[in-house]
Amino acid sequence: MTDRIMADIKVCGGEPCVKGTRIPVRVVLSHLAAGDTAADLLRDFPGLTAADIRACLEYASYLATERVA
Repeated sequence: MTDRIMADIKVCGGEPCVKGTRIPVRVVLSHLAAGDTAADLLRDFPGLTAADIRACLEYASYLATERVA
């Protein structure tokens, strides 16, 4: 996951993005949540790979495990 997801203040204001692109993780996740398939995303975002999509899902899963005090 960490080799595919990055946050850099110079890219999209520091929002987590797919490394080497300006595609925010939230965009990938929102497309999937709306019912788009991985094939749809790969077609619509040529810089994206299947491994990138999996990394976005893994990143979301990681964030969901955080506990709020």
